[in-house]
Amino acid sequence: MDKISVIIPCYNEEQALPFLYEELVKLTSDMPDQEFEFVFINDGSKDKTLSVIKALRKQDERVRYVSFSRNFGKEAAIYAGLKNSTGDYISLIDADLQDPPILIKDMYQILSTDEEYDCVATRRVNRKGEPPVRSFFAKRFYKLMNKISDTEVVDGARDFRFMRRQMVEAILELSEYNRFSKGIFGWVGFNTKWISFENVERVAGQTKWSFIGLFLYSIEGILAFSTRPLYIASGFGILFCFISFIMICIIIAKTLIWGDDVQGYPSQICIIFFIGGIQLFCLGILGQYLSKTYLETKRRPIYIVRETEKKA
Repeated sequence: MDKISVIIPCYNEEQALPFLYEELVKLTSDMPDQEFEFVFINDGSKDKTLSVIKALRKQDERVRYVSFSRNFGKEAAIYAGLKNSTGDYISLIDADLQDPPILIKDMYQILSTDEEYDCVATRRVNRKGEPPVRSFFAKRFYKLMNKISDTEVVDGARDFRFMRRQMVEAILELSEYNRFSKGIFGWVGFNTKWISFENVERVAGQTKWSFIGLFLYSIEGILAFSTRPLYIASGFGILFCFISFIMICIIIAKTLIWGDDVQGYPSQICIIFFIGGIQLFCLGILGQYLSKTYLETKRRPIYIVRETEKKA
């Protein structure tokens, strides 16, 4: 009998969890020949998420949980779920039911009958319900990421996926502090089959991702899987050195040949501000890479556990 671990990162999801659990029970009824465990990761929720999980644990021993000492972020929750899972197959799924749990049955069928694949991943075919601005920048991010990184990140890819134990063990070997799971899933390799589904609204509660949060998360992904921004900074330096050399030659020629005075205080101020902005931009790129290196060298834990179902 194969064992399937379903990992659910949770942050302030007390309203959605009962609906999710109901769907998970339906899933297990459709797959009676498989053993299940539901690993809930409470990422420092400020509502009654942990209480709801504990109540589910009392009525169903398949429910397990890990509760953090504070909010460490979804990436830490994903890592903790993978690390604490015990199944032969592992699935990641969001708590808000934007990821249909019933698809796990199809995912399992694919991996159990086709040894060519090690993972079944999902992608949205549309972004129905999302603000247009967010959808626009999300599409631009995926295009940019695939151009500047050797690791492929599929447009519309979700964290919702189904993996063999071998792939999960490979992911756990990457214990870096600054994590970007969408990139890590691609970096470790293994054969992945993509399936698409229509985007659906949250079943309850509010999204925890703001536009600024998603923007910072995208920066995290670019820095984690590409050094091209450093080349861009170097390119700016070479470009402006070349332009300045040409401008110096033009000014000298105008002064010596035509006797023109060196003028243009307003233009000089604009150029100074422009060059200063480029310099600060390049310093910012260097600073971001340096800060990531600084955090990695501290070797702080990715998360801290406050309690589990074994030590409540």
